[in-house]
Amino acid sequence: MSRIDSMFDAMRGSGAALIGYATAGFPDRETSLRISAALLQHCDALELGIPFSDPVLDGPVIQESSRRALEAGFRVKDVFDMVSALREQCDKPLLLMTYYNPVHRMGHGAFALEASRAGADGALIPDLPPEEGGPWVEAAESEGLANVLFASMTTPEHRLRSLGEQTRGFLYCFAVRGTTGLRESLAAEVAPFIQRSRVCCSMPLALGLGISNPEQCAQAGELADGVVVGSALVKAAMDAIDAAEDPALRAGEFAAHLKSAQVGLR
Repeated sequence: MSRIDSMFDAMRGSGAALIGYATAGFPDRETSLRISAALLQHCDALELGIPFSDPVLDGPVIQESSRRALEAGFRVKDVFDMVSALREQCDKPLLLMTYYNPVHRMGHGAFALEASRAGADGALIPDLPPEEGGPWVEAAESEGLANVLFASMTTPEHRLRSLGEQTRGFLYCFAVRGTTGLRESLAAEVAPFIQRSRVCCSMPLALGLGISNPEQCAQAGELADGVVVGSALVKAAMDAIDAAEDPALRAGEFAAHLKSAQVGLR
């Protein structure tokens, strides 16, 4: 059983898993590692986003964090060092969120091998359609990496069934129509979307995009098996930097508030 499977199995009946997100290399390598470690003190799993120059899924907060990371000199190979360092500190699931270009340039086999050696448990590639992902899926599976797929509120039932059969670890369900970023409330369509996904998919469901505060986190946790929070955590770190405060401390405190909203939901 993988770390991801074990996490959802352990959480069953006691609340939704909190999956945090950190932009790798933001604002620099050392601080990014401290932010990630702080998040893992409270989150059940962590996505490390590889900064990319054209992050089409991401809203302004993560775009800005990616820009700063790239300007600070962060490169793809550096994320594997981060994963290795974090793996020495904890046994929680670590996932890489990346666009396809870095994987393609490095090579499917090389990327999967380095990720696995470092201690990563899976990868999320939002701009790689399942129909075109065969070579990557083969490489990932050969190294024991979960290839996590995505579904949106507009995904028809026949495609939800297909995604449910192909995804590994969990199915990432989008809580908004659009890019990542902070939202004031969950959309009314989220609950029926999750209900449809349950019928079509036997894998755990994680709800993410736009979940920005403990109240939304609690609402999402009542619907899904996992809740992904990204932009709000990155913004907490960014605000701390702008205020000359410790971004790791600020992000960790915010993650603790989010996690407290998840406790005892089921």
